[in-house]
Amino acid sequence: MKQCISFCLFFFVGASTCFSQGRDADIKSLRYLREVEWPQAYKNQDTTLLNKILASEFQSIDAAGLVTNKQRELDYIKKHKPDYASFQFTVIRLDIFENGSAIVAGTGTVKGIGKEGNYVMTYQSSNFFVKRDNRWQAVGAHVSGVSRVAIN
Repeated sequence: MKQCISFCLFFFVGASTCFSQGRDADIKSLRYLREVEWPQAYKNQDTTLLNKILASEFQSIDAAGLVTNKQRELDYIKKHKPDYASFQFTVIRLDIFENGSAIVAGTGTVKGIGKEGNYVMTYQSSNFFVKRDNRWQAVGAHVSGVSRVAIN
């Protein structure tokens, strides 16, 4: 009986540890994807990387309410070289759900030089991910609260 209890305890603790490690890996992966890879894809006009990040059914709603899809995003970054010097995204919310989906939300900060001179632009973004074939992909995004300020 003691062996059975020991085995059960070992099994549940081990399973809990594996689940925790898997969750930690997912958190790390989603944070890296949103804070490093996604901004990098836009800054470097890297359609190959963005193609991996965005799921085929990806849709985004921008601050003006315009809806775009994966193909339009890929076409856009291919044709539009960024005029900004830096693009940083800071994750504020990261929730992973039992069904293999996640929400990653945060603040984007863009610094650059436009026609009117130096500027800083900030915005809020909510991103929706699904995990397929052991890889996270964005299925949706929403941007709001865009503020652009001229700086000297």
